[in-house]
Amino acid sequence: MTKINSHNYSEILKEHKLRNTETRVEVLKVFLKKNHALSHADIEKKIGNVHDRVTIYRTLTSFLENGLIHKVLDNEGGIKYALCNHEHEQHIHSENHIHFKCRRCLQTQCLDHFPIPQFSLPESYSIEAINLLVEGVCEKCSV
Repeated sequence: MTKINSHNYSEILKEHKLRNTETRVEVLKVFLKKNHALSHADIEKKIGNVHDRVTIYRTLTSFLENGLIHKVLDNEGGIKYALCNHEHEQHIHSENHIHFKCRRCLQTQCLDHFPIPQFSLPESYSIEAINLLVEGVCEKCSV
């Protein structure tokens, strides 16, 4: 499997069963250059006016459906997206990790190696998704 931080864009798209298009490559490049979650607007700013808003939205939807990115909920009501960290041969992403938002730089990062703690619910409840956003000051801003 190609490492997710590789710059072999075509191979990454192929492994996720995505066709190689100009927009998909451009959006993937943006994700690979950034170490934090991005909103639709962030991606639009980075790739400029070359690609229309709807095409970017469709690209993000295909990336989500094919396990290349995942949604990161923001405490301000928006949705951001982050690359999935695939460490196994299968393209299965565990969303049960902590997301950290820095109050200074406002960037949200996946802390993949810090799982959400286990907890129990009443018997009649079932968990479908867990989202944990921790706020504070990131490593870069604390210096």
